[in-house]
Amino acid sequence: MTHPSESLQSAARDHLWMHFARHSAVVAGAEVPMIVRGEGAYVFDDQGRRYLDGLAGLFTVQAGHGREELAQAAAKQAAELAFFPIWSYGHPKAVELAARLADLAPGDLNRVFFTTGGGEAVESAWKLAKHYYKLVGKPGKHKVISRAVAYHGTPHGALSLTGLPGIKAPYEPLVPSGFRVPNTNIYRASAHADAPEAFGRWAADRIEEAIEFEGPDTVAAVFLEPVQNAGGCFPPPPGYFQRVREICDKHDVLLVSDEVICAFGRLGTMFGAQKFDFQPDIITFAKGLTSGYSPLGGMLVSDRLFEPFAQGANMFAHGYTFGGHPVSSAVALANLDLFEREDLLGHVSRNEAAFRATLEKLLDLPIVGDVRGDGYFYGIELVKDKATKETFDDDESERLLRGFLDKALFENGLYCRADDRGDPVVQLAPPLVCDQAQFDEMEQILRSVLTEAWAKL
Repeated sequence: MTHPSESLQSAARDHLWMHFARHSAVVAGAEVPMIVRGEGAYVFDDQGRRYLDGLAGLFTVQAGHGREELAQAAAKQAAELAFFPIWSYGHPKAVELAARLADLAPGDLNRVFFTTGGGEAVESAWKLAKHYYKLVGKPGKHKVISRAVAYHGTPHGALSLTGLPGIKAPYEPLVPSGFRVPNTNIYRASAHADAPEAFGRWAADRIEEAIEFEGPDTVAAVFLEPVQNAGGCFPPPPGYFQRVREICDKHDVLLVSDEVICAFGRLGTMFGAQKFDFQPDIITFAKGLTSGYSPLGGMLVSDRLFEPFAQGANMFAHGYTFGGHPVSSAVALANLDLFEREDLLGHVSRNEAAFRATLEKLLDLPIVGDVRGDGYFYGIELVKDKATKETFDDDESERLLRGFLDKALFENGLYCRADDRGDPVVQLAPPLVCDQAQFDEMEQILRSVLTEAWAKL
């Protein structure tokens, strides 16, 4: 008799196409890790083994696993109205959620356009920027600027904004008109490495330089994450976003805050723009809005950008079948209720310094060059030489990250991300319910595995 887990493994090998995954080992017979249950900050596999979810699934499960109230909200809504589109129609949960998000958002971001995920939100924001400028008589403004090593999604437009050549190359030619500027990785800064404010001014001024080089009458938007994910959690230097806002205002360029990861408590505020005190024209969001219990994303849009679409026959000719889905909207509302009831924003704010301090203990290891991030969102950069900041070559990175770290961390009970899309890093973004006990557990597992990794080099 075939054991259920064996049947699942066979089906996975034969039929499941995993995302961003190499399949050669699985096709050759390796097992697919099979996660079957979650509870709080932990997940469990089909063998009963427990793992600390150090990445909140995928920067998503803010409220933790196994929250019955979120499951019940989904079931209740599905029994009442399982699906109806918001293509020229409304339904109560989408309307209630839009109003609530507008109330939580900074400034005049009062219009909510729903999608089903983050890549679609970014795609929507670029399309809106181009359409808006056509309607206000500036049809030449279509170009967009984003940062080196930044990740903005997989749809063709969002991928064109992404600053990671390796994941773009197989799908070229992409959408034209995307341009890259330096990111805010002060650890690798070529200028002002010892002066954060000066470095922030330098990095922001590269945006103005790009706008002026391309021509302000051709540039529609700048897309920036409050804390850049790819490359390992680059926070903004002091004054950076304030300078970017000045530049965008000067040249009539929209500032898009891509908060697919940074919104909904990841940084201790509802939106990352609030953490760093700047006013975007658009916020893109997804992931943590529902704590991952149902797919939902979207963009918050300023009144100014909506105004031309409120006139005559003008229409934003764009939408998604499942955007603003009734069940997902109900889950999001229940999730926001949970945020308020349990003060998850306050919990992150009260504990973020302890999280940082616990991870910074790892700086005594020879392989750890930098610990950086904000809130519950951190990257640990790995180096070959701390004094010179020498990084690993491609072969070493392959052996270190994919050949050892990913598997060793998981086998030791920690699910997180070992990433070499920029310089080699380990990323941590645990559920917002975590506290010192989980911080210590992460540090202990990382210390053991990184010590072993260094010995293997």
